[in-house]
Amino acid sequence: MSTGKAEGSGTAVYVISVAAELSGMHAQTLRTYDRMGLVSPARTRGGGRRYSDRDIELLRKIQALSQDDGVNLAGIKSIIELTEERDQLEAERDALADEVRALRDQLAAGQRAGAQHPQAQGQRTRGAQGPQGSQVPGRSQRSGELVHVPRSTSVVMWSPRTARDRKRNRRNNGGQTT
Repeated sequence: MSTGKAEGSGTAVYVISVAAELSGMHAQTLRTYDRMGLVSPARTRGGGRRYSDRDIELLRKIQALSQDDGVNLAGIKSIIELTEERDQLEAERDALADEVRALRDQLAAGQRAGAQHPQAQGQRTRGAQGPQGSQVPGRSQRSGELVHVPRSTSVVMWSPRTARDRKRNRRNNGGQTT
């Protein structure tokens, strides 16, 4: 009997009989759990199920929830889905936290570099001054900005036209499209 381990892959992949033995369940129970979507083993080209160590761990968790805690299969499915969703959200949160840290580091580095810039120290450069140090018209000095970027307060609304809207417009415009 083969252990079902994939040769040289480093990931344990078990045939259904070995997975059933390792999880303490009957092979038919594993097939039922697969059909219900509780566990989704990998498939071979021929359609045979191949269970990983993670699948075996999940099967043991299902068995514990069912036998020890008395949770029905629908409840177990909900628990598994919510646990996976939580894990995914935690991973996204961690990735976003890393991104925020990196952006804060960049901002701090930019502020340190900006503090050494003549404009950030309150000194005006030649191009921004007129005669006797007066401000050149049209050039504003904004605190904290190395380069002024104009900001707009405009709001643009767009709504896609549906086939019904086009038909109504043709009817109202005498067959002409807009």
